[in-house]
Amino acid sequence: MARKVSILGATGSIGQNTIDLISRASQEYDVVALTGASNIAQLAQDAIALKADVAVTARDDLLEDLRRALDGSGVEAAAGAQAVTESAARPADWIMSAIVGAAGLAPGLQAARQGTTLALANKESLVCAGPLLMETARGAGTKVMPVDSEHSAIFQALIGEDLAAVERIIITASGGAFRDWPIEELAQATLAEASSHPNWDMGQRITIDSASMFNKAMEVIETREFFGVRPDQIEVIVHPQSMIHALVGFSDGALMAHVGPPDMRHAIGFALHHPDRRHLPVERLDLAAIGQLDFRAPDEVRWPALRLARETLEAGGMMGAVFNAAKETALDRFIVGGLGFTEMSQVVAQTLDHMSTHCDHIDAKMTLDNVLQVDHLARKAAKAAAVKRAG
Repeated sequence: MARKVSILGATGSIGQNTIDLISRASQEYDVVALTGASNIAQLAQDAIALKADVAVTARDDLLEDLRRALDGSGVEAAAGAQAVTESAARPADWIMSAIVGAAGLAPGLQAARQGTTLALANKESLVCAGPLLMETARGAGTKVMPVDSEHSAIFQALIGEDLAAVERIIITASGGAFRDWPIEELAQATLAEASSHPNWDMGQRITIDSASMFNKAMEVIETREFFGVRPDQIEVIVHPQSMIHALVGFSDGALMAHVGPPDMRHAIGFALHHPDRRHLPVERLDLAAIGQLDFRAPDEVRWPALRLARETLEAGGMMGAVFNAAKETALDRFIVGGLGFTEMSQVVAQTLDHMSTHCDHIDAKMTLDNVLQVDHLARKAAKAAAVKRAG
């Protein structure tokens, strides 16, 4: 019997890699829902090719465009944030949550209520509301599978192991586009320069986050929320080749490393087929040809995002939602040209400081409404900080 699958965020890089794997064995899958935003042509093309039940754009204003693109296909069209969340409630055996940003939180929570499998690529769900998401999943009997390459690697290294024997978890970072730049030149980095990754083929936003190390900062918080380890057990190391995705250190001094090519189809495929391992169309590493693997300690002067992530963990409550909202707002301003590259971390730091005085919001019970309220307040504060910097 075909497995029912949905892909939330189908037109992004994770969604497209998921579709690539599903398309290679389309007879095994019954596609329920595909969601996207502005790329209507891609969304419609994939929905028709995979015979999806419904295609949803988060953009209300693009509903008619989607309907025209799907005309005659038999695929239902819908639009709007509520429609995206409703699509996540359609019965499915496996749901990929790959919507970028805080917009993925409500659909991810809805998917977690299904009691099936949630493949989680939307890191903001854990950063903003990790306890809420994981408790929702546990209550419904939903299996959450991490799809970040680092967290998939940690998950795999922990199979059959006792979490109590874990001393440390090390996640690797490529260092992004500016890992070898002189620090004094970073302030002049352009959007085009920040949008080019040396190893991974990813979307623009995550590529810029890699250059600023905000992507890795988010993953530090994710590691805490997903695996329940203490913040002081989580380490980051710069590994330019991106071959080792994470390492787990145990009480006997051993390190278990996950090694593979920088290809997101590995983490996606592992989540798709778990508990089985199946053939994946990824590169097989030639270690002799690679020759050596390099590592270096991260410089928190170059990458202050890592320090800010640890401050966020120390603050607790809903400061993760503040961190993410400030990061997204600063990134938006950098992309449109209203903020310099190094000013993004300064805006995040100022927003964390400002919101730390709002204890009534930060320490409130973690519900979706309260998280969204904190998100709103933090975005407002971050926008004000960014505007002030722009003069």
